[in-house]
Amino acid sequence: MSRSAQRVRKTKETAITIDLELDGSGQVNVDTGIPFFDHMVTQLGKHGGFDLSVQASGDVHVDTHHTVEDVGILLGETLREALGDKAGVRRFASVAVPLDETLIDVAVDLSGRPFLVYSVDPSPGGESFLLGQPGFDPQLAEEFWRAFAHAAAITLHLRMVSGKNTHHILEASFKAVARALRDAVRVEGVGVPSTKGTL
Repeated sequence: MSRSAQRVRKTKETAITIDLELDGSGQVNVDTGIPFFDHMVTQLGKHGGFDLSVQASGDVHVDTHHTVEDVGILLGETLREALGDKAGVRRFASVAVPLDETLIDVAVDLSGRPFLVYSVDPSPGGESFLLGQPGFDPQLAEEFWRAFAHAAAITLHLRMVSGKNTHHILEASFKAVARALRDAVRVEGVGVPSTKGTL
């Protein structure tokens, strides 16, 4: 049975369409109008082993915040739908991912209980700058993960062990979540992995 979903979200601020196939081969196409963010979401699909298409347009002339947050919401909803009743999934996963000087730890639980712990400082040197054009504020990464975790109804912990370069910190974070999700959604049994019988 295919574990896939397609969802659309349209507001006065954004219009987004997402297609997700959990048991894919890492074929990814992302276009949000924010090149640095496209690069990050591409990491999520590629290293998660998902087939992922994200097409978004938003009021980036105002700010990139609305687009980033709304993509997080819709991607979380799409993941939740694709998981179905979660029968047989591994459920829990954790991973440590390095990128040069950066090391990010991630733990995930497909719990049905939305929660985010984000202990990542994307600008450890105290500098404030935007990445790419239109600019991606590194602080938006936390907004994306909060929206994603709550919409997906998962428990997600991200912790920065070390890091200096903002690009490395953010990219390692997306790669680490991708690898943790890849393990957590893997089907390795038959029943729902919960004593309650539901997730």
